[in-house]
Amino acid sequence: MSTIKIDKKIAKYRVQTPAAAEDSRPAAVEKLKAEDNVIWMHEKLERPDVLIGSTYKIKTPVSDHAMYVTINDIILNEGTPHEQRRPFEVFINTKNLDHFQWIVALTRVISAVFRKGGDVTFLVDELKAVFDPRGGYWQPGGKFMPSTIAELGHVIERHLQTIGMLKRTELDEHQRKMVEQKRAEFDARSKQADAFSKSHFPEGAQLCAKCSTAAVVMMDGCMTCLNCGESKCG
Repeated sequence: MSTIKIDKKIAKYRVQTPAAAEDSRPAAVEKLKAEDNVIWMHEKLERPDVLIGSTYKIKTPVSDHAMYVTINDIILNEGTPHEQRRPFEVFINTKNLDHFQWIVALTRVISAVFRKGGDVTFLVDELKAVFDPRGGYWQPGGKFMPSTIAELGHVIERHLQTIGMLKRTELDEHQRKMVEQKRAEFDARSKQADAFSKSHFPEGAQLCAKCSTAAVVMMDGCMTCLNCGESKCG
């Protein structure tokens, strides 16, 4: 064994992976690396000069200022059959400086998890499970958000679905038919209610058995139709 003299001070070191551990990897993985030069996401992967990303806007009723979440992705194995897009870092920008410290801490932790590689989808469930002790809020459209952090989890989930790391939740055929049926029933009830609400007769008028118009009201102690004049008092 040859001796190597070290003239400089040792600042960093890394334990060499034993050959036995390398041989224990699945044969399929070794075959892909040998044939296609596949790049696997890990903490040693350096940041390229240019990354592609998407920016999402979060506007909550609990804050006067919106949050802008930018998620940058790295493209692995570009130009090969194994090309894939993976999240690499996240940035959050807002004018509200009250939450500056936790925003910086959260972006650094999430970015570190992204750069570590592997299955990072667990972040979605962890963030969506955070509840604000002061109570959540309703998004436009009727979706409840338990906290701002939970909405950040929904943003990351949407991004991972866009790049193909998560599958979108879809209804099966039976569920779709049931939803369509319930929607049709609701639309029919809404149309009926709208027809009554646009009536020229007082709100709350009952349906007249003679002219089939919602125009029957109580007048002088007697139910009278304001459309046809039908009255139970003669």
